[in-house]
Amino acid sequence: QYSPESVAGADGELDPTAVTFPGCPCRSSSCAAPECPCLSRGHNYSSQGLRLAELQEQPFSRPVFECNSLCCCGEGCQNRLVQRGLRLRLQVFRTRSKGWGVRALQPIPRGSFVCEYAGEVLGFAEAQRRTQAQSPQEPNYIIAVREHLHDGRVMETFVDPSRVGNVGRFLNHSCEPNLFMVPVRVDSMVPKLALFAAADISAGEELSYDYSGRFCNFPGASREDKPLEEENSLRKPCYCGSCTCASFLPWDSSLFSTP
Repeated sequence: QYSPESVAGADGELDPTAVTFPGCPCRSSSCAAPECPCLSRGHNYSSQGLRLAELQEQPFSRPVFECNSLCCCGEGCQNRLVQRGLRLRLQVFRTRSKGWGVRALQPIPRGSFVCEYAGEVLGFAEAQRRTQAQSPQEPNYIIAVREHLHDGRVMETFVDPSRVGNVGRFLNHSCEPNLFMVPVRVDSMVPKLALFAAADISAGEELSYDYSGRFCNFPGASREDKPLEEENSLRKPCYCGSCTCASFLPWDSSLFSTP
């Protein structure tokens, strides 16, 4: 079932459409920092999208909060980007060795928002149950995103587009990707998993991101495990073809192991 944005999963634990953030009082057509409380919470957009230079200069990523449905600013506010959804021409196509993939049908400038990775937002227990119910031959679309807060807490988001999702579910992994994922919050603490262009992308180029989250993160930030030999049967080979290819798709055993 196609859905342009994430929906509550079967466990009903998290509702991504719930509005729990207060709105900003800004009356201008486009909010500006530092007056806007939404913008003062974290990272801000430029006219082209994310300011990548700022991301790369900082030792950690700042959160992104867009203006929401309770804000007084207009729909044309520069701080409303991911919530507007897909605006680019993309194509799902059959690749030579990786199954389905997605390519751009137009040039995409660096820093541009491309699409959301949308699906069912699940709690940990349901994400683990679904993962363990799959056979090694089945494709696994569940993504686990961990945000490490300054006080040591870790926020986890699990999104499964297997049954409900959008074009993002067809994006392939690459060890040298041209997209990267950023959790963007609009109405509540449940983030939209937004994919942005890491470089200028040409028309016809396949779009990909690093499933492990290594891109724009310190080494080891993804908590990707080195699996035991007996777990290699669960791993899937990587066919990205880059010169730095790790041979296998990223591995995170947390959804496979029993507490």
